[in-house]
Amino acid sequence: MSVPVAETKTGAARVGIGGPVGSGKTALVEQLIPRFAKRRTRLAVITNDLVTKEDAERLQKSGLIDPERVVAVEAGACPHTVIREDPTLNLDAAEMLELRFAPLDLVLLESGGDNLASTFSLELVDYWMFVIDVAGGGDIPRKRGPGVLQSDVLIINKSDLAPHVGVDLEQMIREAEAVRGGKPVVVTNCRTGEGIDRVVEYIAHDVLFDG
Repeated sequence: MSVPVAETKTGAARVGIGGPVGSGKTALVEQLIPRFAKRRTRLAVITNDLVTKEDAERLQKSGLIDPERVVAVEAGACPHTVIREDPTLNLDAAEMLELRFAPLDLVLLESGGDNLASTFSLELVDYWMFVIDVAGGGDIPRKRGPGVLQSDVLIINKSDLAPHVGVDLEQMIREAEAVRGGKPVVVTNCRTGEGIDRVVEYIAHDVLFDG
């Protein structure tokens, strides 16, 4: 039985968002921000890129969040290095945000685009989600990468593209559910907001305990 995050740590809960390049991680963050704002969740965001601040700048210019509540981490190496092997840069960024905007309820931490093997250090996050998309191939769940198997929530994004890229979406969902052993699978379209409320519900219930 899992122990509520609120009972095991102080400060903001940290939720990681990983997945391959182009799967829709930043688009997911853009959908999550206003929904948590409606819940009066005090939020900040950390984005990771190799050598740019592009994702952070996109969010800062979005009008969805105070730009100062978005911090960029330039990994300068393989993206999973700074979320798994040595998360010091991200831990420092999270600590800075918590000190500056205390009290925070939630920090969303978006990984740089990586492969199916990327995972988050549990020293860095309390809970993490992995985003794949149908355009990447309907066989992704069958490849059983750690991101697909171990994440707290698997998100299959760009559901609308399935008929255009020759993917049987229902089969992809069944195979994802089969390899995850009962852990949640959510189908989304981050351009339209389809499925995002379910993602919010998981975070609210499992991490913030106000769902």
